[in-house]
Amino acid sequence: MLRDETIQRVLRFRDDRDWRQFHTPKDLAISMSLEAAEVLELFQWSGTDLECADKLPRLREELADVLSYCILLADVCGLDLDEIMNEKVDKNEAKYPVDKARGRSAKYTEL
Repeated sequence: MLRDETIQRVLRFRDDRDWRQFHTPKDLAISMSLEAAEVLELFQWSGTDLECADKLPRLREELADVLSYCILLADVCGLDLDEIMNEKVDKNEAKYPVDKARGRSAKYTEL
């Protein structure tokens, strides 16, 4: 669970360094995507290796980078993370009713 105090710490880190001036939505979105690509890189060429136990140290760091950019982008755009996550879960619950989706990986249009 990402606590509000953690979110505020990320924002304070930025503000203490006067970096908000560099944080445009475009640049934050690019940075978020680049960090997400680093998560993918952890699994590149891993063949049948579907576990992440040996990757946890780097995965923790890369996920933290992705989350940091998500926090920063939401802040710059005036979005409340709790609100937008709950809205998205509500939409997904409607698209993927438990009785149709449980145990299935099909897209909602195929349920």
